[in-house]
Amino acid sequence: MKVGIAMLETPQKVAVGRAHSKLILIGEHAVVYGQPAIAFPFKQIEVKVIVKNIEGNTIRIESPFYQGPLEQIPEKMEGLGDCILQTLKVLEQKTSGLEIQISSSIPIGRGLGSSAAIAIALVRGLFAFFNQELSNSQLMTLVERAETFAHGTPSGIDMMAASSANPIWFQKQHVVEHVKIGAPFHFVVADSGRVGDTYAAVKSIRDKYEIKPEKIEESITLLGKLALEVRQGLAAGDSQQVGDKLNQAQQHLALLGVSDPGLDGLVDTARTAGAIAAKLTGGGRGGCILALVENEQLGKKVADALIQAGAAQTWQYTIAKC
Repeated sequence: MKVGIAMLETPQKVAVGRAHSKLILIGEHAVVYGQPAIAFPFKQIEVKVIVKNIEGNTIRIESPFYQGPLEQIPEKMEGLGDCILQTLKVLEQKTSGLEIQISSSIPIGRGLGSSAAIAIALVRGLFAFFNQELSNSQLMTLVERAETFAHGTPSGIDMMAASSANPIWFQKQHVVEHVKIGAPFHFVVADSGRVGDTYAAVKSIRDKYEIKPEKIEESITLLGKLALEVRQGLAAGDSQQVGDKLNQAQQHLALLGVSDPGLDGLVDTARTAGAIAAKLTGGGRGGCILALVENEQLGKKVADALIQAGAAQTWQYTIAKC
């Protein structure tokens, strides 16, 4: 009697890479001019990348933005395509036989670091797939390539905050520092539902600088000073001090032309509903605002008011003592 030999298939290899969003608490735009900024990891929303092996001579991309072979990736995703190829080059692996699935709960173009988070998750997923250890310097070098495609000359704060587990103090040409948090701080983040126009915001500052350079330099310098005072307030667990400085920062961002009527309306709504402070976060001219609140119960009231005022969605977020 002949015994049939079962053909066993090799189990499909799968690896996962993740990255969270980020929030700039204070210092957006001023950071481009060498001033410090404070940013938080925003862990409520994240990117997940699944890497698996497939048959064939290509790399297939499955995402909400594009489904198809890597070589046909659309221009707006070229940075991610380059990031994948450069990562495989570092890993000394062939550029075929892979499927890369990208899913993200981070809304695009809202100043929450979506492009940096996707690139971080991609690199982490590919390194995990090939069982290679990933150093922070390797991660930053590879992600910076993708960020350069997305933003031209990025400050680097997005990729630093989106890869960090803790709040960071960021200043160009300086070592990134940990920010001490003396007590829990509660925030409500509201999405205006509009893609931020960072280009217009940056151009507004540049145009104003050409007319009144001393006035713009004064605001930029003051934003740096406010960032330092916010850092001191965070370390002391003093929500009133932090809130006062955040409100002042919003005034300067509005003077610089970074805010707009839609964001101003959400900021006013949050304050009227009982927030200690509210300001835009990120590039401005659309995107998101954040509001500092005393506790989660008040945060729900503020979140409800923001939705009624037209916000597309909100999240509550607490920065723990650390």
